Order: sequence, then C-alpha cells, then structure tokens
Amino acid sequence: MGELVVFQGDSITHGGRGETKDPNHILGHSYPFLIAAEAGATHPDLGRRFVNQGISGDTLAAMTARWQPDVLDLRPDLLSILIGVNDVGAIMDGLSEDLDGSRFGAQYDELLTRTRAALPGVRLVLGEPFYLPTSPRPDLRATWAAHVHARAAIVRALADSHDAAFVPYQQAMDAAALRAPASYWIWDGVHPTYAGQRILADTWISAVTAGTA
Repeated sequence: MGELVVFQGDSITHGGRGETKDPNHILGHSYPFLIAAEAGATHPDLGRRFVNQGISGDTLAAMTARWQPDVLDLRPDLLSILIGVNDVGAIMDGLSEDLDGSRFGAQYDELLTRTRAALPGVRLVLGEPFYLPTSPRPDLRATWAAHVHARAAIVRALADSHDAAFVPYQQAMDAAALRAPASYWIWDGVHPTYAGQRILADTWISAVTAGTA
C-alpha cells in the first residue's frame, strides 16, 4: 500500500460545482485533482493514494467537527490543509466576531496539536488562505483582504511551530494577476479557473518538494 495523501479545507480544494458559467471551471478539476494526476503520471511506481475531504463552505469549526472520521481515522502519511477563506466569509456575513483571527489561531493550533499526537509521523502541509481581487463587491475588497492576510500570517506561524510545509498561494495568485487577471478567476470572483487551479497545484508541488514535508 502506497503513501496516503489527504486534502482538507475550503471549497477551492474540491471544485465541486455543478453548473458553471465558465467552461474553464471544470467539475472535479481542483488543484488536488491536478496534483494527483501529475503524481500518478510521474511516479506510478510509488502507488500514492489521494483522498480529497474538502467540502464547499468549509469553516474551521465545521472541519474540526468531522476531523476524526475525515482525517484521523484515515491515518494519512501526508495531510494538506487549506483553510480560512470561509472563516473570513463568516465575518463578512456577520456570523463571526473573530476579527483579528485570535480564535482561529487558537483553534487551529489545538487541531494541529491533536493531529500530531494521534499521528506522530504525519507530514503536514499548510496552505495560506487567499483572496481574489475580482470580488463582485468592490466596497468589501479591502476588508476581505485584511482579514485573509491576518489569517495567512497565522497559518505561516503555525507551519513554523508544527514543522509543516507552508504553501504561499496568495503570492502565486498575485503574480498571476499581474499577467492576466481575467484568466485565473471565474465569474463569481471567488473560485479559480482551471488555469488558476493549475497555478495552485504547481505552487503546492514546489512547496512540498522544497519544504520539510
């Protein structure tokens, strides 16, 4: 049995949309899908298995509630987490008062500590949340960006303290936006197109190859 890689986090991880107004946003073509396809093509002998546990609208609280069956019971060799975008969405919708991310940081730290205790050999990969500047609400873009950046800083600090690889998704997507912003995000201003998912996949592979994971 080969290495088991489990992905968790926001809806960006699974691309699980039914109908779409953009042909580039293909159902199932999320960045974990692309990573799995590339890994299978380049190293079929390793027999890696990929499980994607991301769910649309995932928040840290919802993810934590499912953590035992979705993650710990699977006993992954590598666990990759992207979380924070929907937690910011809860703030914007008035459903959360965790403006500075302190609760997010404490809960996330507790979850990672629990994971390390249950799976001492697991390799962790933490991806920063990111915002897309083409949001349909121009009046909220600056506020949204500030909250996401605050949580990205928390995730980077947690990666350091929990010996995890850190994936700089925001930096990669910002660089893409400078080249051709319309090519990387679909009409909703939230989800990447196939080209955007490809950037996320390449960024993940680079970070995991270069990092401790």
